[in-house]
Amino acid sequence: MICTGTPRRARTIGNVTLIPRWSFGTQVCGTLSAGASREWLVTDGRGGYAMGTVAGLRTRRYHGLLVVAGATPARRMLGLAALDAIVTLPSGAQVRLGTHEWASGHVEPRGYTLLESFELRGGVPRWRWRIGDLVLEREIAMEYGRASVAVTHRLVAGPPVRVTVEALGTWRDSHGERHATGDELTLEPTGDGVLVAGAYRVAGPGYEPDGHWWLGVRAREEAERGLHPDEDLRCLGRFGADLEPGGTLAVSAWAGDLATAPPPAATVIAAARSRAADVVAGAADETAAALALAADAFVIATDAGPDVVAGYPWFGAWSRDTMTSYEGLFLTTGRAELGRELLVSYAGTLSEGMLANTADTGATEYNTADATLWFLHAVDRHVAATGDTDLAASIVDGLDGIVTAHLAGTRFGIRIDPTDGLLTQGAEGKALTWMDAVVGGIAATPRPGKAVEINALWINGLAALAGLRERLGRPADDLRKVRELALDSFRARFPDPAGWLRDVVDSTALQTYPRGDDPALRPNQLLAYGLPYAPMRGTDPGPVRAVGAALLTPLGLRTLATGENGYRGAHRGSPVARDHAYHQGTVWPWLIGPYVDACRAVGLDPAGALDGLIAHLPDWGVGSVSETADGDAPHTATGCPFQAWSVAELARSHQIPEAK
Repeated sequence: MICTGTPRRARTIGNVTLIPRWSFGTQVCGTLSAGASREWLVTDGRGGYAMGTVAGLRTRRYHGLLVVAGATPARRMLGLAALDAIVTLPSGAQVRLGTHEWASGHVEPRGYTLLESFELRGGVPRWRWRIGDLVLEREIAMEYGRASVAVTHRLVAGPPVRVTVEALGTWRDSHGERHATGDELTLEPTGDGVLVAGAYRVAGPGYEPDGHWWLGVRAREEAERGLHPDEDLRCLGRFGADLEPGGTLAVSAWAGDLATAPPPAATVIAAARSRAADVVAGAADETAAALALAADAFVIATDAGPDVVAGYPWFGAWSRDTMTSYEGLFLTTGRAELGRELLVSYAGTLSEGMLANTADTGATEYNTADATLWFLHAVDRHVAATGDTDLAASIVDGLDGIVTAHLAGTRFGIRIDPTDGLLTQGAEGKALTWMDAVVGGIAATPRPGKAVEINALWINGLAALAGLRERLGRPADDLRKVRELALDSFRARFPDPAGWLRDVVDSTALQTYPRGDDPALRPNQLLAYGLPYAPMRGTDPGPVRAVGAALLTPLGLRTLATGENGYRGAHRGSPVARDHAYHQGTVWPWLIGPYVDACRAVGLDPAGALDGLIAHLPDWGVGSVSETADGDAPHTATGCPFQAWSVAELARSHQIPEAK
């Protein structure tokens, strides 16, 4: 059901409200390897976020309590990195509850050992430390629509104590690091706190300035990824209060409009919980509620309108990811009106029949062969779900322009071969399909030519546009004629004697094979079966069965079968090593959607296919789905812990009755 009006309150079954909740006890929180490998995320609805680990250890350069989005979601700045709590007991002894790793590899202090529990409920993370009969609780939330974070420390139980928090900060690009020997990081006291680098404020009670540098703070995940892991953080000062049981010490940090203080921290946290309740309203079950809330992190507002963050913590907006995710993020979760606005906005970027792709550099590029075709699919799904012919009428001319440009030929060799009606693409040093890693100017997974999923999307898009035209009372015979030629050619050229579809035909990069036809067993062929107007829909289930047998894992599908030349079972190491493995066996959770669609289209039962991904929700990016995982068992998660199309396709597939 599509909900386009005012959000309803959270659905209840009996007396239980479907508010997503994930919790861990001492065996996870108090074990650094376990607690530091699970990450939490809180977002501000603008592309900024707060992020860290269950154990409290900053393991990535991207971790912090105030990460501020810039002109584009990918251009983020890290401000407030940490707030370390210190409890002064009645005896005068001090207990430090923070956790840091240093360049030497030493971990100190070790506050994680005192964690009694961690809970992520309704999108609000909460920690509880226990020191004998004393329990201190921390909660974090962001103000929706503004770069503003609220952090509270509440004395739950025990004797009256002094609680102090040390603020550690910087001001740098989230992708880099900053050192004490670099440019000066200015600190200006403000009465209730401090203004840092003229960019953000931190405020709370009992402020005491400081300013010394903490040298050699290590982020172990960056070392694991072959990147520089060490940086310096500056102590911005301390906040403190004497707390009785039930008393709270609240600290806020914000950027942007520095003169306007945010609401009280308790108000921000309550608003976050209320928003979560609205987001999950109408969810059919606990999993649907969890995925609705996970999806909410990726749908953001920008000055140009709604957009989608492809993944946290390092991706910005990518049109391919946005359009692939569209149905799961917007239609499945009841955001059709917002989605309509996004589609109209993206339609305005069409140029030479191609959809703009906003790169993480902030530049606008036209460098994908598939994003535009996914856009056609997204518009079709939107109109099919909502009956919004007004949307179709407002952009149909632009959609016609896509077909015209592809028939004539557009950028990067993207054109329709007039002899067979199939779409070919490719240019030196470019990777235009979703398997897009480029290393040293060379595609890691070369696929120039007629790629199977590109042509499935083309054939699907022609039928979708024909249907939209007919809804508007316009003729569509020309589109159906173009599609018939492509359909006949597809069915003649892509089936391989091995029992599945070729990945690419007529490729100039694959001269090892006859006619440049690549028979590698990959998951891309699933789109040829599962799309609404797919060329192989309803045909022999053998190829889909072969894909499932060779590629399906608990976390999605491998990008290449294990016995194929070039298979890499680990997506780890340096950036070069990871890019070479990115689509050469690495598992991608988003592919579960095309797999479920393909199974249903050929009469196979995908029962159980989603179970591993549902079980993965609390495993890594708590409450969300990772970008990738190792191809080899046990398929340890890699890449972004929070990935839009992974969440979107699981959410979309979960709502299909046959997939449950």
